[in-house]
Amino acid sequence: MAIVLGEPGTDGLGKAVGVLREWQYDGAPMQLHPGDLGWFWRLGAEATAAAVRTWSRDGRILAVGLLDGPGLLRLTIAPDAQQEEELAQQLVEDVSGRERGVLPEGKVSIEAPMGALVRDLLSEVGWKADEPWTPLRRDLTEPVNDPGVRIEAVGPEQDHVFAAVQRSAFDGSTFTDERWHAMAAGLPYADARCLVAYDDQGDAVAAATVWSAGPGRPGLLEPMGVHREHRRQGYGKAIAVAAAAALREMGSSSAIVCTPSSNVGAVATYKSAGFRQRPEVRDQSRDASSG
Repeated sequence: MAIVLGEPGTDGLGKAVGVLREWQYDGAPMQLHPGDLGWFWRLGAEATAAAVRTWSRDGRILAVGLLDGPGLLRLTIAPDAQQEEELAQQLVEDVSGRERGVLPEGKVSIEAPMGALVRDLLSEVGWKADEPWTPLRRDLTEPVNDPGVRIEAVGPEQDHVFAAVQRSAFDGSTFTDERWHAMAAGLPYADARCLVAYDDQGDAVAAATVWSAGPGRPGLLEPMGVHREHRRQGYGKAIAVAAAAALREMGSSSAIVCTPSSNVGAVATYKSAGFRQRPEVRDQSRDASSG
């Protein structure tokens, strides 16, 4: 059977989220997580559907991609298909061929699991290693220590609090109350939680969203940030610890996160919260002049 490139539409998003859940396991290379689709869902179900690509054979999804921003395809592959040559060749053809429209013209990048055959084939046709990222993981077998600050889970009544911290924590953020509601209405949010940390004066100082992939599977932190007026006071560590505790409560086997290696402060914060640094990963990129 031929491998078919498809766009799931809003009706097919549930199937894509479902296979992403199934593909998460401890020890897996850093890869696209259902929480990544969940965070993208802040832009709405239709925008999320328009950004998702699937590669299927005989009705079975073998790979899922998310067009996450200009020129970036975040791609992951079923664990038992990561070394399949036919699939890898089809993926390379679809992302390299201009006529397929998977990626735009100009400089583009692909995030794919380390060790997958598609990475080798991309290198053979001229794709280069991009900037390094640092994955980190915290095992959740044992109970998580108290974060040392007041933590609240966000409901619809606190949407404005979470949104305000999110905008302050990330330069250029356009997150709004409406986007929180769009995200919370998405399929992946059924297994997610937004958290806000407060200081002794009752000010919201940090926020994080955690995404479970189901009991016994790794859960994701995406995103985590500290209000710009409250940095360097330990609140990043506190909210990361609280995020790990929330994932453990939801049955996750571990908590995972990935941050640019150049963001040494973020790496240090996660390590202080009990996350262990894993080997660096790199996207693969093709500049505007490449074929």
